[in-house]
Amino acid sequence: MGSQLGQLNGRLFRPTSYLPKGSSRIRVFLTVNQAGLDHYKALLDTLAERGISGAATLFHWDLPQALQDQGGWASRDIALRFAEYAAVVGEALGDRVERWITVNEPLVVTDLGYRVGVHAPGLADAAAAAATTHHLLLGHGLATAALRAAVPGAQVGITLNLTPVLVSPNANGSADVLERARLVADATHNGVFLEPLLFGRYPEHAPAAILPPAELIHDGDLAAISAPIDFLGVNYYRPQHLRPGDPANLRLREYPPVPGTEDGVVEYYPRDMELTNMDWLIDPEGLYQLLVRLSHDAPGLPLYITENGRAAEDYPNPDGRVDDLERIKFLHQHLEACARAVRDGVNLAGYYVWSLLDNFEWAYGYQKRFGIVYVDFPSGRRIPKASSAFFARVASENAVPALPAAWPV
Repeated sequence: MGSQLGQLNGRLFRPTSYLPKGSSRIRVFLTVNQAGLDHYKALLDTLAERGISGAATLFHWDLPQALQDQGGWASRDIALRFAEYAAVVGEALGDRVERWITVNEPLVVTDLGYRVGVHAPGLADAAAAAATTHHLLLGHGLATAALRAAVPGAQVGITLNLTPVLVSPNANGSADVLERARLVADATHNGVFLEPLLFGRYPEHAPAAILPPAELIHDGDLAAISAPIDFLGVNYYRPQHLRPGDPANLRLREYPPVPGTEDGVVEYYPRDMELTNMDWLIDPEGLYQLLVRLSHDAPGLPLYITENGRAAEDYPNPDGRVDDLERIKFLHQHLEACARAVRDGVNLAGYYVWSLLDNFEWAYGYQKRFGIVYVDFPSGRRIPKASSAFFARVASENAVPALPAAWPV
């Protein structure tokens, strides 16, 4: 769900009890796009008719321009408005939605939207990015309380894109340096959002430049942010591998580490690992390790893989089929990693593939295809790919077939 519900005009939002003590109440007229709500009611009803439970994401990177013009997520006021928005959507759709996700991939919004500027709103402002980190988390916390007030018994969580940081076993005497680099990278990729949510604190090893300044953190903020969630959504695509190296003299398949890492460490792509056409490593073992780590960090908390998949060079064959064997291999390997994690005690409650349809992939436009259904963009024609049949089998049997001894199959 997104911009269809995000337009401004005529509803007076009520002052609410879920705002932190001392927060200014929003007393402005805002409107709800009733056509947008009606669209999602019809969509959720159609899903229910087919036995599909609805999961709704309130913010997947699309902020109304009127709110961006007021500072976007760098402004604390947007977190308060987001809570009001959550209450409205909850009241309208609460009887149709089984699972609520407040925010999708806040790290991407912060880093690519506000710090680097390759995604909307296209800023390269370190201070705005640090503020955005805190206000996205605060927005999640306030929206969680608002949803629970509007929809008693609501199942509410958040989705983080998480990146396991793996260290080369060949340390060459640099084990301590690599471990310090791992702590910095893990705090940067994962801890900056995970630790406030689970433990009510920002990570000790995060570079100071990415953390919100103390004056932005009001009394009650971290308590609101760390209020218990009903599940954690996990988006996984690739890990990060570190080894000894010289960032000033990079070799093939080596890259600079995250800012704040001391000299002597590089990120690298292991030579035996394949890449997607996004130049992302394919490493199912990283997903297994991530799930095990999360089960230790948050014992008993249900986990959902809310995104996992790959882009590939898909095209219809002369007979009209789309045989995306690369994607089948990717999904099969990652689903097997999930099944192994469940056997080892991880509370993994579900798996969502990214994505059902080829779509507009943000800054890449229509260049990258992630769907298990092919979309001919000029005509809108849709062709289920071979991966859709594979995924349907897994879903209907609730079981992952044994991995083949060799690929392709």
